[in-house]
Amino acid sequence: MPLHLLSAAIFLPAATGVLVLFLPRSKPAAARAVSLGGSLLALAVSVAIGARFNPTSGGFQLVEEFPWIPSLGISYTVGVDGISLFLVILTAFLTPICVLASWRSADKRVHEFHASLLFLESGIVGVFLALDLALFYVFWEVMLIPMVLLIGIWGGQRRVYAAVKFFIYTMVGSLLMLLAIIYLYLHLDGATAGNGGAGASFALSNVYEGLRSHPLPAGEQMALFLAFALSFAIKVPLFPFHTWLPDAHTEAPTAGSVILAGVLLKMGTYGFVRFAIPFFPDAARAAAPWITALSVIGIIYGALMCMVQTDIKRLIAYSSVSHLGFVMLGIFAFDGKTFLGEGVTGGIYQMLNHGVSTGALFLLVGSIYERSHTRRIDDYGGVARVMPAYAAVFLIVTLSSIGLPGLNGFVGEFWILLGAFKANRLAGVLGASGVVLGAVYMLTLYQRTMLGKAGGVVGGGAGHGARVDGAGHDLPDLWTREMVYFVPLIVLMAVMGMASPWFTARIDPTVAAWQKLVGGL
Repeated sequence: MPLHLLSAAIFLPAATGVLVLFLPRSKPAAARAVSLGGSLLALAVSVAIGARFNPTSGGFQLVEEFPWIPSLGISYTVGVDGISLFLVILTAFLTPICVLASWRSADKRVHEFHASLLFLESGIVGVFLALDLALFYVFWEVMLIPMVLLIGIWGGQRRVYAAVKFFIYTMVGSLLMLLAIIYLYLHLDGATAGNGGAGASFALSNVYEGLRSHPLPAGEQMALFLAFALSFAIKVPLFPFHTWLPDAHTEAPTAGSVILAGVLLKMGTYGFVRFAIPFFPDAARAAAPWITALSVIGIIYGALMCMVQTDIKRLIAYSSVSHLGFVMLGIFAFDGKTFLGEGVTGGIYQMLNHGVSTGALFLLVGSIYERSHTRRIDDYGGVARVMPAYAAVFLIVTLSSIGLPGLNGFVGEFWILLGAFKANRLAGVLGASGVVLGAVYMLTLYQRTMLGKAGGVVGGGAGHGARVDGAGHDLPDLWTREMVYFVPLIVLMAVMGMASPWFTARIDPTVAAWQKLVGGL
């Protein structure tokens, strides 16, 4: 009997979520324990997928295919390659961390909270593994519901506004993508029927082949590319479609922010690589200079916005605009002939790096907010004096985020800048300025909160921040539960920084095959 590992990775979290909903409401601890157990089991499945992955193959592996709606050419087809492999593992890795991070803070509607988190994991993994365009769209929409619930029910004071804004932005882009998918199907169905074929299929390989055999006119290709690109650009988010992100991050609970930054934003960049560029390579090449320009603007704008923030969480949210602009700069590094492998590999690797580093930053914010109930930068100062372990972890994560050599952030940035300089030296120089600005705002944040003069939260200062017990007592340092998830994150940052060839060896063959698919080689 074949092992359906990919289906297990998709549906095991959702099945655990259903089980959690049926647990007695009087036992929130049971809901937490079952959620943790189910998410750890899903992580084990994702690791098994990685173990069975052949690093020398550039094609899809472990493919599972079953008819779903045969009359429309829709099938349940899933598979994994070097582009999606580590995104799946990262999703499964962050989910149990989110469960642990919410152990005390998620104290209302505990069952529904954990079920939403697990359903969200299933939707995101499904997006990364779907090899049928209709199936991809289903998972893309399914993912939206639990994320809106996490923000709208368990978020901050302006949670409803943030959730509605996130929903509207995403739905607008999704509807345009749906129209483009339908148009694609009708185009391919008409072409195959005219040649006596069996009709169109939504299977990704058939769409690739069909568009090569029956190319779209230049105008139609550009219109469809823009429809897909808008949906993905909103999710990235690419400037100027980013305005939903700071509100969503600021109001979301810690677990929601970690998943949002860690993997959900990567659905947009993944969509460009998997669908928009291979489907419409001519349009993508024509649009590359414009998207590169928007990426550079996003890098600099996001960094400048970080410098004027007063809320730690909002600062980290804007840093994602800058970092994801960097990813887009790598993906669209086009030298006039082909999309450069250095930039694409760097972009994919930086997706993972951002997920680890920025996810850890949001966990750090959640940890100190749980103690002090404030996120204002001015309310902190001298935290390292009373929370040395917390300050040490914060320093390592900060250095990872700014791309210190030896940690994970450096490798992706190096590959992206290499591709950017080959494609467009001006874009490379401007993009590199984002690295400098990133160091400025992150190190300034660290200095003000960890090393600065004691504020209202720490050490009996006279400021206006909330205190742990109202008596000015010092904040407790990291708990054992928090160390359980911070230590693996730090180890991963070091491993990804020092052993990056092990990761890129599994990405590169797929990137080479992808370059051939989009042309130019």
